[in-house]
This record gives sequence, structure tokens and C-alpha cells, in this order.
Amino acid sequence: MPDSERLRERPFRICSWIYLPRLPSVQGVSTVRVGFEELQHTIQQAFETAGMQRDDAAICARIHAESTLDGVNSHGLNRVPRFVQFIHEGWIHLGAEPQLVREFGALRVYDGARAPGVLNALWATDRAMEIAAEHGIALLGLRNTNHWMRGGSYGWRAAGRGYILIAWTNTESCMPPWGAREPRVGNNPFVMAVPRPGGPLVLDMAMSQYAYGKLQTTRLKGERLPHPGGFTSDGVLTDEPGPIEQSQRILPTGLWKGSGMAILLDVLAAVLSEGLPTNGIDALRQGSCVGCSQVFLCIDPKKLGGDAALAQIADSVVEYVEGAEPDEAGRTPEYPGEGAVRRRERQRRDGIEVDNGMWAEVRALAGQ
Repeated sequence: MPDSERLRERPFRICSWIYLPRLPSVQGVSTVRVGFEELQHTIQQAFETAGMQRDDAAICARIHAESTLDGVNSHGLNRVPRFVQFIHEGWIHLGAEPQLVREFGALRVYDGARAPGVLNALWATDRAMEIAAEHGIALLGLRNTNHWMRGGSYGWRAAGRGYILIAWTNTESCMPPWGAREPRVGNNPFVMAVPRPGGPLVLDMAMSQYAYGKLQTTRLKGERLPHPGGFTSDGVLTDEPGPIEQSQRILPTGLWKGSGMAILLDVLAAVLSEGLPTNGIDALRQGSCVGCSQVFLCIDPKKLGGDAALAQIADSVVEYVEGAEPDEAGRTPEYPGEGAVRRRERQRRDGIEVDNGMWAEVRALAGQ
């Protein structure tokens, strides 16, 4: 049975198809290092071959390549084949643009028209910054959009331009609510970013202990998770990523607290964008995050105490956190985003480590 038909038979099992390509255990894990420019160019070729216009393909390829550069392969290179498939399925509408639905003061609601999620989210971030520059704050809801890939991309973008950003998206159901066995809750990634001269603070987290992308990359490396991340189909807590992907019984971050936060993020995303909640996305029976709802809350700190005051506060927090006594020799506490910068610099210098099989797959999509 084709994957698309299998998907439509499972109103609440969407993620089992979305996240399980190449699931068998990896034997003799093989990786290769690729330069940033080559990676970006190859991804762009794959997108153009799938039908994207050159400029749009270049923007999306840059975001995918930057995510991979920062070590988030799951939402960079590894997402390319799935994105291409969604184009072919007709779930992503190439050339579409957001349309204004509602405007009131600093509040805007837009319909994303099923355009590529990266393009929509970049546009929404920039629009939110424009509104915040005028009003001091902006609340922008974006409905009927697609997967935004790495949510942190938009936090880095806003913080790099001197703005605070709080953003989140809902998803199809891929996590059981606390106390259940069946997925009925999205893991609803959440982003907070604060500008700082010494390096922005950027938090990008799903409401599950480990995102499915982390499970995938860990499995592809033939490794186990640092801590248990979910249950097997038999209800056994495990640190093996493959059985968790199969069962879809991922642990919410903070257990019942993460489950509760995921539910409220879903409600607010749908209300503030006048869009679909998770159960509505499930009812579409299409791909991961197709038709999802997103929120972008942007603040201009210059309208408050100013850049200097923000920098002083952020620096004091970073210094206080990093001054804590480490629990392991040679390890220093980090602020959110610090590890990404280190990986970025290292991989710029040494080349970006990617799964050899995934790289071959994307090269094939690019016609190489």
C-alpha cells in the first residue's frame, strides 16, 4: 500500500508514517563532512527540481543548511526528502503568500495559504518586527501554514535584529496526553529569544522530552538517548529511540507539566490565529504540520529600558548561571543558544557532519 494511502487510514497515527523512514537499526553508521556552500547549493537544487522558484528555493535551502550547520540535522538536511514529498502530494502550495484576515492595533491575523512553512514563518517574523517597531509589541497569528522546520531560526533572526521573540506552533498529534497511551497532543515547539551583544539567548524546545527529530538523528547514529525518552509499545520506559518512534509514546517534558503546556499552546495557537487546533490538523489526514497554526509575539526592547538595560540584565543572568559549580569536571553550565554557536563555529571550520545515506538521498533529489 502506498505511504499516502496508509497515512489516510490513521486519523490519529499520522506521526508513525511521518517519522519512521529508514527505521531499521543502523549497522556500521556512516557519516560524511560537507562544506556549508555545497550543502546549501545541493538542497537548493533539490527544491528547484521539485518545482520551487529559484529565489524561494534559495531562502528555504539557506534555512535548512543553517539548521544543519548548528547541528539540528533533523530539521535541516534530514527534512529535505519529506518536504519534497509534501510538494508532490500537493500539501504545500508553491508561490502562495500570506493574506491578511484581521487587524486590530498591534494584533494581526494572517492566512498562510499553505505556502512553504519556512517562507511563511520568515515573513511573519519580519512583519512582527515591523509592527513592534511602531507599537512596541506585536502579536501575529498565522493560520493554515506548514511546518516551519527549526523554530529557533526565527528566534535567531529576531534577536539578531535587536528584538525579543516568543513564538510557537501546534502540530498533528504525536504525543499521548499524560495518563494516556494514544497520541492526542502535539509536541508544539516553543521558542524564546532575547538579543544580547555577547550572543543572543535562544531557547527552542518541543513539549516532549526529545523531539522526534532528535530520536531520528540518534537512531541514525546508532546511539541511545542520554536519558529515557518514552515507552515501548509494551509500556517499558526506554532510552532506545527506535521503539519510541514506533510506539509514539514519547515523554512530555516535565511529565504532566509538559503535557499541560502542550495542550494550552495548542489552544492559544488556534485561538490567536483563528486556525486549526491539533484535532483539526489530525482530521485533515495529511502530512506533518500541514494546516497548522502559529503565533509570533515580538517586543522592541528599545521601547522599554533600552538596549543597554537589556544587555546589562541578560549579561548578569548569563554570568550568574555560568558561575555555578559544575556537576561534572570539565563541564560548564550554558545559557540557551551557547551550544549552537559552538557547533556552528566548529562545523564551519571542519565541515558539517551528515548521515551518508541521507546526503545521498538529497543529492539524488538534486539530480547529482
